[in-house]
Amino acid sequence: MCGIVGYIGPRNCVPIILEGLKRLEYRGYDSAGIAIVNNGRITIEKRAGKVIDLVNKIGSNNGKFAATLGMGHTRWATHGEPNDVNAHPHFDLDKEISIIHNGIIENYQAIKTKLLREGHTFVSATDTEVLAHLIGEMYKKTGSLSAAVRYALAEIEGTYGLVVLSTHEPDKIVAARKGSPLILGIGDGENFVASDASAIIEHTRQVVYLEDGEVAEITTSGFRTMTIDDVATQKVIQEVTFELSQIERGGYDHFMLKEIHEQPETIRNAMRGRLMVEEGDVKLGGLSHVMDKLVNARRIIITACGTSWHAGLVGEYMLEQIAKIPTEVEYASEFRYRNPIVGEGDVLFLISQSGETADTLAALREAKGKGATVLGIVNVVGSSIARESDGGVYVHAGPEIGVASTKAFTSQLTVLALITLMLARAKGMSKADGQVLARELDTLPSKVARILEDTTSVRALAREFKNTKNFLYLGRGSNFPVALEGALKLKEISYIHAEGYPAAEMKHGPIALIDENMPVVVVVPRDGIYDKVVSNIQEVRARRGRIVAVANEDDNDIDSMAEFVIRVPRTYGFFGPILNIIPLQLLSYYIAVERGTNVDQPRNLAKSVTVE
Repeated sequence: MCGIVGYIGPRNCVPIILEGLKRLEYRGYDSAGIAIVNNGRITIEKRAGKVIDLVNKIGSNNGKFAATLGMGHTRWATHGEPNDVNAHPHFDLDKEISIIHNGIIENYQAIKTKLLREGHTFVSATDTEVLAHLIGEMYKKTGSLSAAVRYALAEIEGTYGLVVLSTHEPDKIVAARKGSPLILGIGDGENFVASDASAIIEHTRQVVYLEDGEVAEITTSGFRTMTIDDVATQKVIQEVTFELSQIERGGYDHFMLKEIHEQPETIRNAMRGRLMVEEGDVKLGGLSHVMDKLVNARRIIITACGTSWHAGLVGEYMLEQIAKIPTEVEYASEFRYRNPIVGEGDVLFLISQSGETADTLAALREAKGKGATVLGIVNVVGSSIARESDGGVYVHAGPEIGVASTKAFTSQLTVLALITLMLARAKGMSKADGQVLARELDTLPSKVARILEDTTSVRALAREFKNTKNFLYLGRGSNFPVALEGALKLKEISYIHAEGYPAAEMKHGPIALIDENMPVVVVVPRDGIYDKVVSNIQEVRARRGRIVAVANEDDNDIDSMAEFVIRVPRTYGFFGPILNIIPLQLLSYYIAVERGTNVDQPRNLAKSVTVE
């Protein structure tokens, strides 16, 4: 969840690293720091707060802070509160080795106790400083930085994306990865290390993905990789395909707003080359080799976290009702801790925007170890879930910088719809019925664009409710997950308490909260259960709740029941969530703007959750 960038080459590393940290700030923004090696010593500058606070601190250093070797870090706090002392980088005891680290060292306390008995003193409350001291001790025994790192990592339990510098070997960077992504950037006479390609794409598109358990030595002339046991590994250089413009705001006030407005295109990208409208079918190359297992699956299990879990819930409705395959949805964070009954005949879909979500990756390994077929639905090419799965589908949403997911969610829903149609056809759905669904899917990008053409009513709602303390979101069927996701978006970026419920469940408890101050957002498309949702609306009205309805454009009855109405086009029932979530994304965005919160970097959150 932290951002990491390092550089070695002929140029001054400081502006390269600081610019990289700005691009990585969505991964962690409690504090930031940088370490450089120059004139036989390591110099560290770090500051609690944003990267700009670090930039301003360095800017007062009269231009003396410069070197050709360095590393930088943006932190999302785990051990120790976010302050200057706990910010990375950290030193070893002798201040001759410095490290930055993403992850959690689970046995750090035992190691720290041992080092304290040996005379070590610590200045921070972090697990990372303990690892730095351990590497320093190992260097005294081995005389080699990479060996010291390998020996230290053999003693720890936990996860890490790790970068190490030393005054003893000022011509190299040592990096290591387990459970937290790291890539090497290959340049011309210069090389990079980063937790995300966005930090270095301005300088190189040639990258190497480190695998779990690998250690890398990086110099100006090249790199070499090995296991923790010092067995050489062979790597393939790959090319990053996204453009720099995709990780810039492009004139929008926030990345989140830009990404909301990109959804007509990203939904289209998720379908491009896959949806065969006239054939009423779908072709997904990443699943072609496992079609027999999918068609004959005893059941499908979808596992994910957060927004991706909500997408999985919609997928459950699609797969069961259209493809007729028994489907369950599990929180990845709970899946492996209950010794799940899973094995051959089961297919596990893992949904993750980053492809690095620690809990989801752990679920993958648990299910794979028990013989299930594991398939990824991810956004980031080359991510851990993509590499470790038996197959899968990329959602092609492009880089998503806003911490609160928007376009990745609708792309995940689109991919789940494609998978459903493909399996339904494979299991006997007629071509004519397939064409009906395919043609409707093909209209979704233009329908999303229609919703985004005029946001006036949503902005007015934001002004009306910006000071509200609580929200309730209701939906039924496949729109119940939309209610969950709408509530999550509001919580994430505006800090207003919000809950999503199945509309019929409201009377079993949450109705006690409803009074004239409670806004209730109801997703009420004109579908087969419309009348049931209307009954739930009447229950809210009887308690004087303030009703905001997300309803179809041709619904002429809803105005008499709701105080506010947001209109969306009609679509086939199970595709409705792709449209119905758009105004709820906008509502959360505009309320957050009205409240003056940091939309793209909400407090306490990070984009890629790589710790448990």
